[in-house]
Amino acid sequence: MSVANKFILIAPSTRGISLALTRHLLYKTQLPLFATYRKGTAEEAKEHILSSPLLKTHKVDHGRLQMLRMDLLNEQSIERAAKDLKQAAGPNASIETAFFTGGVLHPEKQPADLILDDITETFQINVVSHLLLIKHFSKFLPGRIGTTKGDIARWVHISARVGSVSDNTRGGWYSYRASKAALNQVIKTFDLHLQMKQSPTICVGVHPGTVRTELSREFWDSPSVGRLFEPEEAAEKIVEVIQNMDATKRGRVWDWKGEEVLP
Repeated sequence: MSVANKFILIAPSTRGISLALTRHLLYKTQLPLFATYRKGTAEEAKEHILSSPLLKTHKVDHGRLQMLRMDLLNEQSIERAAKDLKQAAGPNASIETAFFTGGVLHPEKQPADLILDDITETFQINVVSHLLLIKHFSKFLPGRIGTTKGDIARWVHISARVGSVSDNTRGGWYSYRASKAALNQVIKTFDLHLQMKQSPTICVGVHPGTVRTELSREFWDSPSVGRLFEPEEAAEKIVEVIQNMDATKRGRVWDWKGEEVLP
């Protein structure tokens, strides 16, 4: 696939693993990168992303990074961001790689911990927003297969091992587990759609491991966590796994080691 008119999309991009992914891809690639933010101004969000010493040391072209305002809880905002992307990227531009990183965790350890507002927010961000991103941004994927063999775009949702029903041996985290299981079904279903449309694109999920972010703060010292990744390390491993993906691995969820997370 020619890199001409190709771009990377990360939504959202300003915190935790999403921020680390954005910075890593700015450093490791030469493609234009569109990144979404929710608060403040585009200039503030861009400055925040580019404030990394790594990006300053290696003098990354700031013009490659363009910001799109978007609120995952508002479909009009998602639709508007897609329109802004179309205007900024041009009529013939298409996604080379897209990462959808939105997620929230309310740690319900027992049924008494279940709170309707928390459950609703969990599914709204972990599942519904991902569906709406498919609705409004999949139009930027390349057209039907017609390029050289092996040329594929990659559409990636950040998922979690706890979305695996077969791997659930500890219980707890009711809404988070259920929402990630639902997201994994979305990944499979959208990938089947891409196959039907003969798009040179694969849709996959990635489990980054437990990462030192606000989402996982309560569990940093838990003996059940095992290895705890810094966001930068997790981003590097995720990108490596995704870059090695081919069509034989489509429609499934993979961990940071490149091993499948079974349903």
